Order: sequence, then structure tokens, then C-alpha cells
Amino acid sequence: MSGGYGTGPDIIHDCDLMVEAGEIAVVVGPNGAGKSTAMKGIFGMIQLRAGKVFFNNRDITALPPSDRVLEGMAFVPQNNNVFPSMSVEENLEMGAFIRTDDISSTITRVLELFPILQDKRKQMAGELSGGQRQQVAIGRALMTEPKLLMLDEPTAGVAPIVMQDLFQCIQDITASGVAVLMVEQNARQALAIADRGFVLVQGRNRFTDQGKTLLANPEVQRSFLGG
Repeated sequence: MSGGYGTGPDIIHDCDLMVEAGEIAVVVGPNGAGKSTAMKGIFGMIQLRAGKVFFNNRDITALPPSDRVLEGMAFVPQNNNVFPSMSVEENLEMGAFIRTDDISSTITRVLELFPILQDKRKQMAGELSGGQRQQVAIGRALMTEPKLLMLDEPTAGVAPIVMQDLFQCIQDITASGVAVLMVEQNARQALAIADRGFVLVQGRNRFTDQGKTLLANPEVQRSFLGG
């Protein structure tokens, strides 16, 4: 993919990302590398000037984000990702806006995945901690029963112990067959659980490999993992 915002210059250049069902793919790189822009390109939030997006072997490049949700994509942005004046339960119900069937079993599964939300289901989402709000945002995305879950910096601003809990939940999500593609600043921890890893620099793929292979790469360690 190549593209950017409006009439401005390209932010991503021949950027190539992929993830299979039941896998975790992690996109890492320095600030300004185009990681979030690449995610928006996949979700249809920017117009690509070159390249295509395929989902389930179908070219969806021309589809708007709303139709990509119907196809089975879900995207959780880094900021403003919950309805703060709604309860946890109402946020989850809002996530099921495309559903016409009974959603109660899905809500139960989400609350089993994030047990802390069970006790807070009637609490306003805006009153929750940062980590709890992230759980609500991810849970709301799961209410569409997506095939692909895209997460932009899911552990940003959360405590280390909460980060580990979120990463475990992400692994649990993929165990059910969902594909997870995420941008993450905590590169070392994210690559440790990644089936695939992509290191972007200035909008281009610099390294692409298995997560553990990238962790062991001396150049990746030196340049992107703090030695």
C-alpha cells in the first residue's frame, strides 16, 4: 500500500502487511513510521494511491470502512475508543449494531474474557481506568464477532501488569480463530507473542519475519528494542 492524508505526501510507501486466521501480527517501528496510517489504509480510512487490500481472498480496496465491518473487520483506535457517558454494558450493546440475532451469549463471552468488566458493567465507561477502558473498547469490537481484530496501541498508557493481562487476552482471542493485527509501542513484549512481525521505518517495510526471529535479530535489537 502507498498513501497518505488528503493531498499531502505519501506516509506509507509500498507497505505490505498480512495476517492469517488465528494469528497475531504486530507492527512496530519508531514514531512517525506510518504504523497507524498503514492500519487505517487496511480499514479504508485513507485513500490508497497504490496497492490493494484483500480480505478472505477478496479485493476490498474500494469498500468504505462501514462495509469492511460487515465483511468481518473490527478496528479499535488508540484514543476516543469508548462512549464515556454510556455504561460498560451499553458500550458492548453498541458494538453489536450490525447484529440482528441474540447478543447475550457474546456479551457473556466478552465478560469472561475481561472479568473486571463484569463487576463494572453498570458503571460509566468514562469513570474507568485506562486499562479498563481499553478492555471495553476491545470487547465492544468483539461484539461484531469479527474475523479480523485491528488494535492501534492497545497498551498505550496502561500499567505494566495491565499490559501483560491485555496481551494474554489478545492471545486468548486468537485461540478462537480470530486474526489480530496490532500496532504496538511496547515492541519487545508484543513481538514475543507475535506469529508475524513487521518493522516499519519511514513508511516502508524494514524487517518482516516471525516475532521471535525479529527479537533475536541484532539489528532489530540495536535499532528498535533498546539494545
